[in-house]
Amino acid sequence: MPRPRTARRTAAHGRTLARDLAVPLGAVAAALLATVLLLTGRTAHATVTLAVALGVFALLTLLVSALARPLTMPVVALVSWMFYDGFVLHQRSDLAFQQPDRTGLLVLLLAGAAGAGCAAAVRSLRRRRTS
Repeated sequence: MPRPRTARRTAAHGRTLARDLAVPLGAVAAALLATVLLLTGRTAHATVTLAVALGVFALLTLLVSALARPLTMPVVALVSWMFYDGFVLHQRSDLAFQQPDRTGLLVLLLAGAAGAGCAAAVRSLRRRRTS
C-alpha cells in the first residue's frame, strides 16, 4: 500500500532568521566586545586579563556557533579570533601566528565546535520527539 503523504514543515529544516544572521551578528558582537575591552583599558598584557578576555570571546563564539549553521562554525571561530588577536592581544589590529595566537585560535575553534555540537544534539533530540 502506498504511504499517505504528509506535509513538510519548513521549520524542521532550520530556516530561521537567527541561523541566517548568526555570523554577521557574531562579528558585530565581537567588534563591540573588543571595543569595550579597549575602552576600559582591560587589554593590558597581564596573563590573567588576557585569559579572561579569551574566555569571554570563547563564550561568545560558543553562543554564536550554537545559533549558526554547523558548516559556518569555522567562520564564526575565525572572526572571533581575528578580533581577539588583532585588537585584544596585539592592540594595533596586527594579526600574528605565534604561540599565544595559536592558543587563542585553538580555544576559539574548540568553543565553536562545542557550540555547534550542542546545537546539533538539541536538533537531533527535537527531530526524534516529533517523529
